[in-house]
Amino acid sequence: MTTTKRRRPRETVTTFPIATRSFKVKADDFAAKPSTSGAFADFWNGLPRILAAESLRKVVSAIHAARRKGKPVVVAFGAHVLKTGLGPILIDLVERGFVTALATNGASGIHDFEVAFHGKTSEDVGPVLETGEFGMSRETGVGVFRALRAGRRNGVGYGRALGEGILRARLPFRHLSLFAAAAKANVPLTVHVALGTDTLVQHPGMDGALVGEMSIRDFTTIRRVIAGLGDGGVWINAGSAVIMPEVFLKALSMARNLGHDVRNFTTVDLDMNRHYRPHENVLKRPVLSGGASYAITGHHEIVLPLLAQALVLGLEE
Repeated sequence: MTTTKRRRPRETVTTFPIATRSFKVKADDFAAKPSTSGAFADFWNGLPRILAAESLRKVVSAIHAARRKGKPVVVAFGAHVLKTGLGPILIDLVERGFVTALATNGASGIHDFEVAFHGKTSEDVGPVLETGEFGMSRETGVGVFRALRAGRRNGVGYGRALGEGILRARLPFRHLSLFAAAAKANVPLTVHVALGTDTLVQHPGMDGALVGEMSIRDFTTIRRVIAGLGDGGVWINAGSAVIMPEVFLKALSMARNLGHDVRNFTTVDLDMNRHYRPHENVLKRPVLSGGASYAITGHHEIVLPLLAQALVLGLEE
């Protein structure tokens, strides 16, 4: 039996040379002073190499690396991303090939269609809820269900059907439609509807069988995309606290169950607040067997344009 020798108490404290310490913050990692050049690269390179700023750099590098290897880069997003005016940002990333697939909830399709049709979206809910007018826009329901019925006949899923419907109808603001851009670029954009959560359920033309069938087709599509994430892909969850993290976890489990080796990839959560499901279902559980994860907390309308600009300029770590 070994005994631990106890040190005797001292009357004075002992100090140690600072050089013997380990440090988390170094002067080399500090931010640079604001540049007067007006160049984004100077701003980017001047960010501190600490915490979220360094995580943002690593996410940009992971996306560049994924595309060099031909691996998927998927943006799963909530409707707030579109409501904050970021459709053009995502459209550009799709057209440039940085984003190879997208996934979202039912509300995003509604907002995207309304922008394409009317150039406006997002109601002031309080006043119209009092009168029973909330979510009752005639053209929204008619247009979305018309597109879904055509998509069912054509054998496509919810997202592709809506994008093709917007293009086919030549809606006046279709250049601002992410769904239309994805359809035009032949990039998967899947929609995962929770029945009863979207205003479409209020419309006379609501068809649960149609919505369910089209959404399940999209689940199969995103599961096939996720099957290819292994060894370098990137999954970004932007602004979805519940639906997309849950869809991701189920589709990932199915892909692995079918024999796909989905390990060693990168997951990212971008949101204004930290939530339980993105932490567990995006950042933690999927990469337990290998990979990296990054949580960057901030407003979408600031963080996503920063990320996109760095990608377009080819900036990395």
